[in-house]
Amino acid sequence: MPSSRKMGLWEAVAIAVGTMIGASIFSVFGLGARIAGHNLPLVFVFSGLLALLVAYSYAHLGTRIVSNAGPMEFILRGFGDSVLTGALSVLTWLTYVISIALFAKGFAGYFLPLAGLPATPLTTALVEAGIIAVFTALNFLGSRAVGRAEFLIVLIKIAVLGVFVVLGIWTVRPEWLKPAFDSTQAGHFLDATAVFFLSYMGFGLVTNASENMEAPERNVSRAIYLSILIVTVIYVAVAVVAVGNLPLEELQRAQDFALAEAARPFLGSFGYVLVSVGALFSIASAMNATLYGGANIAYALAREGQLPRLFERKTWFSAPEGLYLTAGLGLLFALLFNLNGIASITSAVFMVIYLFVLYSHYRLAGQYGGNRAFILFAFVSVLTVFGVLMHYQWQTNRPAFFATWISFAASLLVEMIYRVFTRREILLRESGLSGHVPEEK
Repeated sequence: MPSSRKMGLWEAVAIAVGTMIGASIFSVFGLGARIAGHNLPLVFVFSGLLALLVAYSYAHLGTRIVSNAGPMEFILRGFGDSVLTGALSVLTWLTYVISIALFAKGFAGYFLPLAGLPATPLTTALVEAGIIAVFTALNFLGSRAVGRAEFLIVLIKIAVLGVFVVLGIWTVRPEWLKPAFDSTQAGHFLDATAVFFLSYMGFGLVTNASENMEAPERNVSRAIYLSILIVTVIYVAVAVVAVGNLPLEELQRAQDFALAEAARPFLGSFGYVLVSVGALFSIASAMNATLYGGANIAYALAREGQLPRLFERKTWFSAPEGLYLTAGLGLLFALLFNLNGIASITSAVFMVIYLFVLYSHYRLAGQYGGNRAFILFAFVSVLTVFGVLMHYQWQTNRPAFFATWISFAASLLVEMIYRVFTRREILLRESGLSGHVPEEK
């Protein structure tokens, strides 16, 4: 990026918080109510604890390996150059592309009704193209501009959710929040935990911006932990108010706009509009953070030989071409495909990346620090949740289950073909990253 100024701690926190809240609380809250029922607030607590297990490794490695390649740099150092490492790098970048498309579609879905415009293919496409173009231009201005914009957007979003919580807490019906743990509900609780564990996946974006942060040796770990704790408090508070104010049947019926509907009992139509506007800010901030992370990872991986050199070449005004290509492909996906079914596939891919990061940390703990017993516990926990997610996909969405495994196989095939034609190896900088990688003691 052309700007040399660095983002501070709270701007980095805003990047992660913006992605996490934008990726879940507005878009899939109704789905959570359908799966978990009255246990939804507890699901968010449990999912947050699981996220902290993974964050332990991200924080340890991210403060010592400062690279915008983030988790892929960790995996590269843990596993070395291999077809598997290259395939994971391609999968990682594609998750950002698909997420951008999902956010663009979500923004259009909220914006058009509020603006009183018909949801035609043309109007939807124009809104999708417009929102991607706006944040592509913002990202071109540099990391400081992204951080400041994200900080402002996240403040507005949290303020809207704060109004929702503060005004709604007084009308909560405690009997609607009583948890249930019979055999059926216990199974639903595990399914919901597997689904909503993925609503915390935005904390990893902190490591994808570490080279652009002030004092990353301190701020990376702080930003990761702070973002997870802030988001957990928000999730639980919002879940308590929503589940405690609206019958589950109505929450499930209004699945796509459940939070806006949950505001009606105590705020009326004003609450519906307020929360809908909050959803727009939420999705916009998620778009901002994800486009920034996707462009950063495209550039960093290309620099280290893990994606085609197209991503490293410079173009207009010295901006990385990876930014434009990431945005362009995101728009293409948004215009051509219905991506609702791909969301769970993307989540599964992120969980696999978490597993490889944890295993890499286990192997590197002697060099970069960390308790191997705790890392192993985290690995087994995430692997169990991944198994629950696969079972849930098998039971509820067989195409998504098969597509998940086809995606893994296809990424390996693409990487194998790419290596045959280019004969390149994945590069690792011998001198360390920004001077923050300590020597093994």
